[in-house]
Amino acid sequence: MTETQPQPQSQTPPSTPAPLHWKLVVDAADPHAQADFWAATLGYLVEDHSVLVERLLGFGAVPPEVTVESHGRRAWRDAAAVRHPDDPYDKDSGTGLGRRLLFQRVPEPKTVKNRLHIDVHTGDGRREAAVARLTGLGAAVLREVKEQGGEWVVMTDPEGNEFCVH
Repeated sequence: MTETQPQPQSQTPPSTPAPLHWKLVVDAADPHAQADFWAATLGYLVEDHSVLVERLLGFGAVPPEVTVESHGRRAWRDAAAVRHPDDPYDKDSGTGLGRRLLFQRVPEPKTVKNRLHIDVHTGDGRREAAVARLTGLGAAVLREVKEQGGEWVVMTDPEGNEFCVH
């Protein structure tokens, strides 16, 4: 009779999936105006996709009707994005590879409260000035909140999407 010895337990931890790259996509009536607002709000850059757009136009791969001029360059008519200025981007397409917001044109208007929203953190003592600056950019104050957990201002962007300023 052969005796079976217990096998040692593996010390290798279970495999963890690699982190996923993501972007937040926001439906919009005017993606370029929304990109301009959020770039100014967050200190982000409006992505420049003109190299890709011009290349695809040159190949005849896309018709001119799917493009517009924005910031003096060719852009997609129905989409615009903003990215954090310190994050990498693809030089061939202009697409951000880090923190970014993509605004895509949709035919229907916003009708209900957002289920997901952005919180903007201004730092100690700077909320009031930030709210004034954002109002000047086209945002509106919905309400001021003062709870045990903190204080913040609920605002809407120019298309009515809620966000909070802390």
